[in-house]
Amino acid sequence: MITGRMVLALEKNLPNAVAAFVRAKYSTGRDAVQISGGFDTRALSSYDSEGLKGELVEALEIISDKVRQNFQAKNSARDAALAVSRELIRLCALSIRATHRAEVTDAAALLTQARALAAQMKRHVAAYPDLYFTGYVQDALKELAEAHLVHAIINDQPLPDPDALGVDYAAYLNGLGEAAGELRRYALDIIRHGNSERCEKILGVMDDIYSLLVTVDFPDAITGGLRRTTDMVRGVLERTRGDLTVAARQEKLERTLREFEDRVKPRSN
Repeated sequence: MITGRMVLALEKNLPNAVAAFVRAKYSTGRDAVQISGGFDTRALSSYDSEGLKGELVEALEIISDKVRQNFQAKNSARDAALAVSRELIRLCALSIRATHRAEVTDAAALLTQARALAAQMKRHVAAYPDLYFTGYVQDALKELAEAHLVHAIINDQPLPDPDALGVDYAAYLNGLGEAAGELRRYALDIIRHGNSERCEKILGVMDDIYSLLVTVDFPDAITGGLRRTTDMVRGVLERTRGDLTVAARQEKLERTLREFEDRVKPRSN
């Protein structure tokens, strides 16, 4: 007869609904069939294959419809968030440019628009955490943090808090590292105008940023690749320090030459 072991074998090779039917019908002695050397196929003759097949197809259609609706909604959310993230990154870039040009009011207005777009982007993916932590969303939030940090540091304003910005800590720290690159650009612009004192202050801020980032020793899965950003900041910091050192020595040499020229001129007259 078909034994319990045979039923288990059937369960492994048949769909769940068919296996359940076999288990219910042939695991009892009432409908047991004697066989020799294998299954008696006549024992399954009462199985209503067409009816059960129809039930399976119906169940699969229900499941597929549900999955398809979820994927369609998720894809729509992704497309909407992606479009907003691109506009958000553009506004942040414009704000940083305005900050370098000392257009403080315009930069602040662009940051206000960027924050509104960031909130809109987060609403699009609120129901899908996997989309929220994708690259384009986190990159956009990193750019938002960078733009605010550059604006605050250059204009001697308090640093924005990541919770106030609505930015995850990993994105905020990576944005802080990216801000160091913009501070190098700002420092080089100052060098051309001979404001060495301001350059030293900016270099000190860059050094403080690196000192903070280098202490955040956690896996990249948590920090969002912060180690690479920290390595970049170290390189930017050392190059900026070298440029400022050369500029300071050149300025000192020019000052010494002018003083010497002032001492020589009266004698020549």
